[in-house]
Amino acid sequence: MANGTTSGITVAPSSPSNSTITPAQPSFIESLIDKIPLPRWALIAIVIAVGLVLLLLLICIIKCCCCRKKRKKKAKIDMTSINGSSTIKSLVQPDLEDIECGNEEEKRGRLQYSLEYDFRSQEMKVGVKQAADLKAMDSGGTSDPYVIVYLTSDTRKKYETKVYRKTLNPVFNESFVFHIPQGDVAENTLVMQVYDFNRFSKHDIIGEMRLPLGDVDLQHVMEQWHELTAASKIEQEHLGEICISLRYIPSTGKLTVVILEAKKLKRMDPNGLSDPYVKVQLILNKKKWKKKKTSVKKNTLSPYFNEAFIFDVPFHLIQNIDLVISIWDADKMTKDDQIGKLFLGCRATGNQLRHWSDMLANARRPVAQWHTLQPVEDIDKTLGLKTRFKLPLPGS
Repeated sequence: MANGTTSGITVAPSSPSNSTITPAQPSFIESLIDKIPLPRWALIAIVIAVGLVLLLLLICIIKCCCCRKKRKKKAKIDMTSINGSSTIKSLVQPDLEDIECGNEEEKRGRLQYSLEYDFRSQEMKVGVKQAADLKAMDSGGTSDPYVIVYLTSDTRKKYETKVYRKTLNPVFNESFVFHIPQGDVAENTLVMQVYDFNRFSKHDIIGEMRLPLGDVDLQHVMEQWHELTAASKIEQEHLGEICISLRYIPSTGKLTVVILEAKKLKRMDPNGLSDPYVKVQLILNKKKWKKKKTSVKKNTLSPYFNEAFIFDVPFHLIQNIDLVISIWDADKMTKDDQIGKLFLGCRATGNQLRHWSDMLANARRPVAQWHTLQPVEDIDKTLGLKTRFKLPLPGS
């Protein structure tokens, strides 16, 4: 028909702009998701989980950075700029709330002992009776305890009990005898140390008890229990004292050392005495140089020497000199033992440095002073001696 209708349906004329329809292209992410063989809800769950992990990592990193900054700020605190003891106390001492109950003194057990002194023979009998409630040192909840007994006047003479296996309540019933003059009793301390025996490693100390004999009434036999405490890290042992005189003449380079006397020396022989003599040694630039020694004084702890030694030391070397004084116990059958040692010089400290300075400040005048002997190992470590050599000096 002319009007363009067919079977009652009217066909609208097509517009030129809508003649061609182009489908929308999918994005890269959508195409990537379509390739993953997982349902959409699973992918969303994975993304959320990854996001939470990254968030936790970020929080941890921020927290670590903040902690480091706080530590740096604490380290930069200058104690010299702090005013008031209360401020210092607050920096050093924690609050009571921060102190845990576990910091209390740890129980190590108890030890029963007996003590008897014979004034005629001047011997002290020490009995190690038993121990109770010892601290367990082994993985099985037990220990292998034994006891070491000694006096502080002679730490080399030590007695040991038998070892008792796998028990925290051993019964020892052993006694030991010490020879100790009545006049020296008050200056001594009785030490009993309980150890745990280990076959393939170092023995562990469970605890110890220290009994100052000056506080004990030795007129009667005593027997009692004593709580064990933590062992002392350093054994305070009195080695003795020595009096020496020094004189130096700068014009002639003569150094005169006079060994006058010593007192309260450590006992080295079984009879409770020693056979002391003194070695005088010069150290130049940390190397052994010259040495001399006194005569031996038999069976005494308070020897009197009054022996002088003269060394040639040029004035330009006097500040590089260390004067080492050591007291030895002479033995006929075995090697001589050192009792104690000290050194004077510009590298010294305390009374030794003061004595050396007084000598230099008072040229040509003898200066005498008492000094306390120190452990040999400590002095040798401080001196740091090098290999021995002979120094060629004119007129030496």
